Amino acid sequence: MIFGLVKKNQYQDSVNLMLLSSRLSGMDNLDRVSIMMGTPANKDIFKNTGMYVEEFDQAKPNDICIGVEARDKEMLKVVEKELEAFILDMASSTRSSNLSRVKSLQTAINKMEDANLALISIPGEYVYEEGKKLLEKGVNLFIFSDNVSLDEERALKDLALKKDLIVMGPDCGTGIINKTPLAFANNVNTGNIGVIGASGTGIQEITSLISRAGGGISQAIGIGGRDLQEEIGGISAKTALKMLEEDKETEVIVFVSKPPAKGVMDMMIEQFKSIDKPLVALFLGASGNIDSNNVYYTKNLEEASYLALYLSKKDGSMQKNLDSLKEKLNLIRANPKKRQIHGYYGGGTLAGESKLILKKELQKDKNSTIIDFGDDEYTKGRPHPMIDPTTRIQAFNNLKDNKEVAIVLFDNVIGYGANQNMANSLKNPIKDLLEYKKKQNDEIIIIGSVCGTDEDIQGYKDQVNILEEAGAIVVESNASAAKLAKEALEYLNDTRTLEEEDESFLNKPLKIINVGLMSFAQTLFDKGASVIQYDWSPIAGGNKELQRMLNLLKDK
Repeated sequence: MIFGLVKKNQYQDSVNLMLLSSRLSGMDNLDRVSIMMGTPANKDIFKNTGMYVEEFDQAKPNDICIGVEARDKEMLKVVEKELEAFILDMASSTRSSNLSRVKSLQTAINKMEDANLALISIPGEYVYEEGKKLLEKGVNLFIFSDNVSLDEERALKDLALKKDLIVMGPDCGTGIINKTPLAFANNVNTGNIGVIGASGTGIQEITSLISRAGGGISQAIGIGGRDLQEEIGGISAKTALKMLEEDKETEVIVFVSKPPAKGVMDMMIEQFKSIDKPLVALFLGASGNIDSNNVYYTKNLEEASYLALYLSKKDGSMQKNLDSLKEKLNLIRANPKKRQIHGYYGGGTLAGESKLILKKELQKDKNSTIIDFGDDEYTKGRPHPMIDPTTRIQAFNNLKDNKEVAIVLFDNVIGYGANQNMANSLKNPIKDLLEYKKKQNDEIIIIGSVCGTDEDIQGYKDQVNILEEAGAIVVESNASAAKLAKEALEYLNDTRTLEEEDESFLNKPLKIINVGLMSFAQTLFDKGASVIQYDWSPIAGGNKELQRMLNLLKDK
């Protein structure tokens, strides 16, 4: 038979109720037990599972309802005794915690005026009211709760968009923001890969695989499983992409979701193309080929993880070279008109590779240029530039009075048929240009590479040494030279000073209001995060109409 028990005004979160259910399920003479708060939605679940009894008719959302299937009604007394002991245990463990706790949202906001994130894990039917209040106060939302209506989700995300905030969720199971794990996050390495997911366990699998393979995560942003549905339109996905594109700690982005609505998917693909960082995309279960357009589309979580890891690997020598240029770059940065890049090449394919790497930089400044001096227009009546240095020597000389070029790229292709000592031919023009610019307080940076080997007659190392003695930065490959130039330009165009920190939400210390599951707050507290626990329970006995009237009175 089915028996029922109602414990008045003893609100407990769902995790505590699950723990109690597990504790009771192991009891002898108890066939089945179901424990939930007395909300309308939960009462429907009781009915659908055949565990509803008339005692639940008058139960309110703050009341614990226990449905028991047993042969003897005396089991109710045993269950009630266990329930009371459990509540006492919860109260005792709560008192022993140093976690700051409050009984109202306004008190939480008053105690943490600079809160920038709220983690919400209360019954879905109450999320909208609390979430709206927090967004109005300028607080980003992480909504663990499910059973939030699509209309309410859309309304919250529209409001967040207006206020330049983000709503992660509803039904958002995991996240990592500024090294802080949220909800069901794993303990992973910190690194340069940012993850966006409409799949909680998908995020966990990707971040775990990357971390175990030696990589690291900058941020992991859950957006909720319904964000890419047509009714929501990818509002949080678009916001998250923008945040990671602007995040200085994120160098590679991974985007994972189940197949979105067709229109939303097309929109997301267009946004992917505009991202100026390597992006790995995985639409789980999507069929057909997707036009890549410099975005890396993968078929499963493992493939996405390892491709992101490959793309995230940093060239240590490049970083070392960039660091060595910082003093010069800081001097150049003082002149905002000095942002052009010129490339003087003997190898046509090498010039083409540099154009591809620097495509966006060349598009931004029409006076920046990569010149292939081996092209027909430059070789009429004269030898190829891999033999004759004249055109490049003249190009270096012409830069002396040019006040807008910040970086010069060049190549030196050695081997059979090439100039016997091209580095020696270019040495004096490079050295003279650098010395002249320094005297004029008009610094310039010259970056090059040598294509060849030590077995070539010119000798690879000898050529490198000559060019470095002239003052050029010589790197391992032509691609590395172009990438270093790109990094240097990005540094020049970054208007922040070296001392300034990134003040975006992703890189600010999190100040968190936890609304609901205390276990989440305790984890954050143990990790050293600044967090206040709001011991939420439905006001006005869960009566929606009375709640609405109370809110109207507060607004007056």
